[in-house]
Amino acid sequence: MGRISISCLFPASWHFSISPVGCPRILNTTLRQIIVIGILSAAVSLLYYSLVIRNKYGHSYRDKKFHRYLARVTDTEATDTSNPNLNYGIVVDCGSSGSRIFVYCWPRHNGNPHDLLDIKQMRDKNRKPVVMKIKPGISEFASSPERVSDYISPLLNFAAEHVPRAKHKETPLYILCTAGMRILPESQQKAILEDLLTDIPVHFDFLFSDSHAEVISGKQEGVYAWIGINFVLGRFEHIDDEDDAVVEVHIPTSENKEAIIRKRTVGILDMGGVSTQIAYEVPKTVSFASSQQEEVAKNLLAEFNLGCDAHQTEHVYRVYVATFLGFGGNAARQRYKDSIFTNTMFRNRLLGKQTGMTSEFPYLDPCLPLEIEDEIRQNGQTLYMRGTGDFNLCREIIQPLMNKTNETQTSLNGIYQPAVHFQNSEFYGFSEFFYCTEDVLRMGGDYNAAKFIKAAKDYCATKWSVLQERFDHGLYASHADLHRLKYQCFKSAWMYEVFHSGFSFPINYSNLKTALQVYDKEVQWTLGAILYRTRFLPLRDIQQENFRGNHSHWRGFSFVYNHYLFFVCFLIVLLSIVLYLLRLRRIHRRMLRNGSSASLWIEEGLPPQKIPGAL
Repeated sequence: MGRISISCLFPASWHFSISPVGCPRILNTTLRQIIVIGILSAAVSLLYYSLVIRNKYGHSYRDKKFHRYLARVTDTEATDTSNPNLNYGIVVDCGSSGSRIFVYCWPRHNGNPHDLLDIKQMRDKNRKPVVMKIKPGISEFASSPERVSDYISPLLNFAAEHVPRAKHKETPLYILCTAGMRILPESQQKAILEDLLTDIPVHFDFLFSDSHAEVISGKQEGVYAWIGINFVLGRFEHIDDEDDAVVEVHIPTSENKEAIIRKRTVGILDMGGVSTQIAYEVPKTVSFASSQQEEVAKNLLAEFNLGCDAHQTEHVYRVYVATFLGFGGNAARQRYKDSIFTNTMFRNRLLGKQTGMTSEFPYLDPCLPLEIEDEIRQNGQTLYMRGTGDFNLCREIIQPLMNKTNETQTSLNGIYQPAVHFQNSEFYGFSEFFYCTEDVLRMGGDYNAAKFIKAAKDYCATKWSVLQERFDHGLYASHADLHRLKYQCFKSAWMYEVFHSGFSFPINYSNLKTALQVYDKEVQWTLGAILYRTRFLPLRDIQQENFRGNHSHWRGFSFVYNHYLFFVCFLIVLLSIVLYLLRLRRIHRRMLRNGSSASLWIEEGLPPQKIPGAL
């Protein structure tokens, strides 16, 4: 039997043979080719979808879940100032000793009204934070407010160099003044702010309105610091892991009476040189012992909505913030010295003693390391002191400096403090809380009261000469100095008493972390300030996107139309191939029939007959 082989203009392997009997191989080979073409086409389509469509328009759960965990890496990358979708914001912290400017940036909002802006600190080409500080403090210009704008211009020029010129008009600028300005008379505060509001818009194009320059209260500063730390830790995000600690929150102003279950936020403890501050969320409604206490509590409790929609209560937080002046490490030490000097002089006069009047008969101070010598000078008199390094006795002596009262729900200085749910809470301790645990004792991080007491006792009871020798051998933190070594014993006792006696945290409390940085960077209150003050921007962006969508819906249809067109064209090409192969099949069958008739005439010895229509 004969066989006809036909090769088309396809790759060499795409040839097929035609059998003279029923042409079964034509059918099999053609179907095989069609299946192969279909599979390849489907694979190309899936590849196109996965690489283009899904990557461009899809948001995977895994990316969202690991977003905060990758923050430590992405936050250290240089900011891409060529990205047109990047927004910028500027905050100037006008403190008592100087002013610092911080530049922040964030990408376009993701469109989810329940998510906050993803604000990060801007970094220059060398990956360093865009921060600049000048001295003195802005309050030094109280008598010459007309010089304030000139004083602050270097900071604004610095920011203008880093923020792309095209973004200046939409970049909000906030000038927020703290402790130094608070102590000035209101008239002087107003004169300084007026100069800023008048001159800055003349020389800079930043978005700067009357509400963008103000003197903030200690309560506001504490709230901003609380927002900053919780934002960096991702505590304002939705619950996406069963291991996330949660709290039950009751919002009194909410129409929904049911409790909200959300991530547990962290509280902060910050002990500076002059003051100590505490801030934490109060998830449930609190009761008051008296109307006077309720009135005091109103000044210490801040309720605010971080969400972009005022009608949504998902991001409504009630935070207790209290600042205690005179309870910082250095101020407490000075109060302690004043107390020692006054009491010793009084007893000397009363009892006719000469304690501390000469170095041979010094006052024995349990809050100084063993055998160290120190002195207090006041009113032309000198009180000589020698350390005995008795940590427990030091704690006992400084107890009256807590100024606690017998009233319920009070803390340091008799200030109202709502109850803390110790079993379901977490706190971060900054400044002296970290220095006291880490610089000398090398115990920074997770706080353990029993281990801390043992280490503090051992340090206090160690001779000063031995401590100096250890210091010379570099056994302490690099930034620890002799002043730190000298007053480490007192400050350890002070920190311990403030935390456990003043704020009433139990001895076995295990959820305090002392830290200098979070995710390897300092968390400034300015981050919380710009997050709070830009909280309505996501809703504005969402509304603008909806407006564009309503007036530019053809873009969406065009996108869908183009993809449908791609698949239609693919089907047309596939159908054309099938029809072409079927046409070839019919031609081959006709040729086969003609060839079979001719061979029969030859076998009979007769000349072949002409077939009508044959060429």
